[in-house]
Amino acid sequence: MQTATGSLLITNGQLIDGTGRAAVPDGAVLMTDGRIIYAGPSAELPEAMARVASDATRIDGRGGSILPGLVEAHFHPSYFNVAALEDLDIKYPVEYVTLLAAANARLVLEYGYTSARSGGSLFNIDVWLKKAIDKGLMPGPRLVASGREICGVGGLMDWNPDFRKIGMEGLVLLVNGAEDARAAVRRLVKDGVEWVKTYPTGDAASPDVNDHHTLCMTFDEMHAVVSTAHNHHLKVTGHCRATEGIKNALLAGYDALEHATFIDDETLELLLERDVPVVPALYFEQASIEHGPEYQMPQAVIDGHKETLEAGAVSAKRILEAGGRLGMGGDYGFAWNPHGDYARELEFFVSYVGFSPLEVLKCATQTGAEICGFGDELGTLEKGKLADVLVVDGDVLADIGLLQNRTNILAVVQGGLLKAGRLAGLQ
Repeated sequence: MQTATGSLLITNGQLIDGTGRAAVPDGAVLMTDGRIIYAGPSAELPEAMARVASDATRIDGRGGSILPGLVEAHFHPSYFNVAALEDLDIKYPVEYVTLLAAANARLVLEYGYTSARSGGSLFNIDVWLKKAIDKGLMPGPRLVASGREICGVGGLMDWNPDFRKIGMEGLVLLVNGAEDARAAVRRLVKDGVEWVKTYPTGDAASPDVNDHHTLCMTFDEMHAVVSTAHNHHLKVTGHCRATEGIKNALLAGYDALEHATFIDDETLELLLERDVPVVPALYFEQASIEHGPEYQMPQAVIDGHKETLEAGAVSAKRILEAGGRLGMGGDYGFAWNPHGDYARELEFFVSYVGFSPLEVLKCATQTGAEICGFGDELGTLEKGKLADVLVVDGDVLADIGLLQNRTNILAVVQGGLLKAGRLAGLQ
């Protein structure tokens, strides 16, 4: 991805560095050639950098907040106002879905998310989306691609009936045993993905045969996925609701977990022992409960989402309090949980789960970058790191909800380049 040439100085805002440390009341970030060379109190800017700062392009934070670019760690670029299952894979041709994914990539950047990890997409749209963004052909986040997902035959993502003879291969690769699982990963290797997304368990959205307490893959299938993926230097994650599914994923060697909803003492201990990060994606559950009736969602599904939300909130709090790592990301792209609502997840973790704004922002920056594999380069405002910086009009520690409104985004800087925000003249 292209980086800036020359220097950029951001001042006049509280500096939130992404590590969880207290904010610096009057901070400054100085970057040169796309990398941070200073981040700290404005008054302590080293004399050696004074000349660089004097010649730099300047951004006035207007007394607001300066923080690292946010990370959407569970991003579905090809989902667009999904209200029914067919919207995910057969409603539109792949050409149109590709255009929708490009629009979603631009939108997530405009909301201050300079990086994202795909949670799966139709075909391998996200692989090519990443290439286009990296080449500067279109705006978007630093994207980690997952392509198609893997699920057991008859599992959560296997819904097209056999008599239609259309299969599921646009969206998922279905496996029946360890050999199928290995073959599926090899196909994804060929596609060029970086993360392999699987479905070890069901979900409240499928209350009949694949609910949130159901397993959708065997341990042998999961282990085959991991061993094959790791052989090709890919990472593996999984949609894990049921306790047994979480345990199987951790024992199989998964690199991350999505949701980890019904975690217990044994699985929490395994999680901490292996230091596996989790992306809970809780606001999706709240949105499903709140707006489900508008979309004729069955009461059994809404009740399942309530159970999932309550258990997921408890699990997320336990994980963080025990020293585990959480990323922020929320299954956006459904009609009741649309793209653009990304920061609702952050506010929800403050208002419902009980995290502090600093804790949530650390999850959405430092930990998110670590999950993406960018931890050495991104996620915190520190000397030497790539200059992905967000400037917000207002105090996000007093009101994290400010991040939900694009008009509050003054500047989105990616690699030292001003990509979006009011000061970029793009809104």
